[in-house]
Amino acid sequence: MNRRTLLASAVAASTAGALLPFRRARALDLPSIQAAAEAYRNPDAHLQAMFRATLLNTTKQARYAADGTAYVKTGDIPAEWLRDSSAQVRPYLFFAREDAAVAKLLRAIIARQAHYLTIDPYANAFTLDYRVWEQKFELDSLCYPIILAWTYWKATNDESIFDATMESALTKALETMEREQDHGRSSSYQQREMPNGGKGNPVAYTGMIWSGFRPSDDACQYNYLIPSEMMAVVALGDLEDIFRAVYRNVLRSERAKSLRSEVQDGIQQFGIVFTPNYGYVYAYEVDGLGHSVLMDDANIPSLLAAPYLGYSKPDAPVYQNTRHFLLSKNNPYYYEGKYARGIGSAHTPDGYVWPLSLLMQGMTATTTAERRAVLKELLDSDPGDHLLHESFDPSNPAKFTRQDFGWPNALFSEFVMTSFGGRTPLPQGDTSDLEFRGE
Repeated sequence: MNRRTLLASAVAASTAGALLPFRRARALDLPSIQAAAEAYRNPDAHLQAMFRATLLNTTKQARYAADGTAYVKTGDIPAEWLRDSSAQVRPYLFFAREDAAVAKLLRAIIARQAHYLTIDPYANAFTLDYRVWEQKFELDSLCYPIILAWTYWKATNDESIFDATMESALTKALETMEREQDHGRSSSYQQREMPNGGKGNPVAYTGMIWSGFRPSDDACQYNYLIPSEMMAVVALGDLEDIFRAVYRNVLRSERAKSLRSEVQDGIQQFGIVFTPNYGYVYAYEVDGLGHSVLMDDANIPSLLAAPYLGYSKPDAPVYQNTRHFLLSKNNPYYYEGKYARGIGSAHTPDGYVWPLSLLMQGMTATTTAERRAVLKELLDSDPGDHLLHESFDPSNPAKFTRQDFGWPNALFSEFVMTSFGGRTPLPQGDTSDLEFRGE
């Protein structure tokens, strides 16, 4: 059953008020994660139950494979996405230094992702037996494993993940990004879901990196996807650090640094447009030929998520202008209902809000009041299983898509720990050396 069929089934079942049956794997034994869940106390019993369920969710999605690596399924689809799996294990980075079992799991997940990248850097999802599930080239699918590996290294001081396979994977990721800077002349990648016979719409050279698909897995309209370019700037900074400090490869480190600078220049030159009501804002997609899409999609990387990604400061002027636009009805995917208001996606029914977008709003908010308002909306989205889902009707949360979706659950536990639980956010790459328009 493909993803579209699964989505249609989920919508039909949830609209009827039913919860789709699905097979749960046996949870991994991770003592510190289990202890953190059990130790969490809150006067709000609903929040307490939801935090415990979401923090433990990844222990039910991950499993060790026969080769010693670890596989993380996205949920009710039998495949692992490079993007989703990186996000699903991110909260466990808080526990990796003290818990050997967590560190072992993260190393095994990172090792599998490295293997994926050596098999096909254009694929976004794989099966347990290393077959390509989808070959939708999404720039963020290269960025997420780089950022996960770098963050694990910085959080634990463990360099053992950087073996020969990882070096090959990181090199392939860099080479692919360099190639896709000039997609029209350097790349042979095509995919039948893209326009223009699978080639995508025309683009000009901008210094940015071409992407065929959005993190929603939907085809781009214009193939310089600004949120993914932002993420690439951060990932390339991490890559520069890894090649220089770990592999002692100055040439590759300088290549990553140069590409990072070119992508940043492209974002600032082509990715910012003027709007009468909001001033200068980041576009969602551009083509370098004067066309742009002004919107946001809930899937991460998103424009709303720029500070969470480590690209922008929350109070940066262009980001703040963009945020005001995104959280308004001028964003075509911004929806309001009785229980929530936030950003959805073309990937799901019209009017449905995604918890991922609410989480990004909360994690990039600059006031406690906004963070608490978002937390209430997330709790109100619970249809009764104490888990978050892909999207929901903001006037009737019993209507939702995807019974089992690991990504927002992991992100919810990170939101609670960092915004309300006193946890210091995880290390991020440094963009202070870059120039930003309007700052």
